[in-house]
Amino acid sequence: MLRSVLAAEAEAARRRLDPAGGTMAQLVWFDAGERDSGRLLLTVHHLAVDGVSWRIILPDLVTAWGGGDLDPVPTSFRRWAQRLSAEASDPARTAELPLWDDVLATPDPVLGARPLDPAADTFGTARHRTLDLPADVTAPLLTEVPAAFHGRVNDVLLTGLALAVAEWRRDRGVGDETAVLIDLEGHGREEIVPGVDLSRTAGWFTSIHPVRLDAGWVEPADVREGGQAVGTALKRVKEQLREIPDNGIGYGLLRYLGPAAGERLAGTPQIAFNYLGRSAVPEATDWGPAAQADADALGAGQDGALGLVHAIEVNAHTRDLPDGPELSATWTWAGGLFDDAAIDDLAGRWFAALRGLVAHVVDGASDGPVGGFTPSDLSLVDVSQEEIDELAAELDGEWELD
Repeated sequence: MLRSVLAAEAEAARRRLDPAGGTMAQLVWFDAGERDSGRLLLTVHHLAVDGVSWRIILPDLVTAWGGGDLDPVPTSFRRWAQRLSAEASDPARTAELPLWDDVLATPDPVLGARPLDPAADTFGTARHRTLDLPADVTAPLLTEVPAAFHGRVNDVLLTGLALAVAEWRRDRGVGDETAVLIDLEGHGREEIVPGVDLSRTAGWFTSIHPVRLDAGWVEPADVREGGQAVGTALKRVKEQLREIPDNGIGYGLLRYLGPAAGERLAGTPQIAFNYLGRSAVPEATDWGPAAQADADALGAGQDGALGLVHAIEVNAHTRDLPDGPELSATWTWAGGLFDDAAIDDLAGRWFAALRGLVAHVVDGASDGPVGGFTPSDLSLVDVSQEEIDELAAELDGEWELD
């Protein structure tokens, strides 16, 4: 399939979308003749789908094409939206306001040549760079490292990012603060309303909320070598993330649906991060996703005139390849604020921090105990990190949590 044809038709399909007029999807069939498989281009406006929605829509499309019956949708997107409106005024949700005030009070010095200007800094002027972390680093990064700290993959990735940003800012003369303000994106399908089943609901559920990540200052050499301070940093970031209720969905509810909190929560961090999880390389089937070369030809999914929300965005995912999993991270930044070298420097520091975390756990780089529990793991008792570490030292680390 000619890449130029794919690119032109994809752009034309996007321009035919008209949410105000009810045109939310476009289907274009590329007929490759009798001997070769054709291509079906399905373009849907982001208002109607998110990344998880495609896992629902594509199997349904195959089932419908084969004449089968589709499973029912337990909860409609409309019903979910109605429940969210009610949730935004719940006293338990409004009680989160002081937490979000505290997060947004985190100093966020201007990182670029000037503040972000959505009128000038658009997707059309954005720059992109995709970098991959090899399997021998990615595999333990996603398994052994979070397991050692009884944590999650995001705890590890965000610890590395917090260390990298703090070090990068300091070396650029932006500031000596170790706390970093980041917008954290999530799937938004949180189980916060009893009786709601979103397993078959298509729509745009994505949530985003600010987090303050303070890993403390760790000397760059210790970061890269995986010294004891790196483990302490991971424990700190893990606990900071656990302080956020319901994966942060309350922030959006209060900011956009709350009766009085909109302006109060209007701040937007300069950096955004989203980890999309793991995915296997798709098999070459009649209804499988197109080859990567064809997908690349489709171009960006955003209107070039649309203003950027963040000065820097990092979208990462893991691909399960034949030789092992690889973490792939796409950096998008305002081209008018940073040159390529600045972002390459930050991205390199992040990968270096991730390698250091692997070295800390797997390679025995630390001269002290590795991993362990944090206060959020022991929620039934009021105990500090210092007390946990002292108890672990007495038991020589040989204890388990049921």
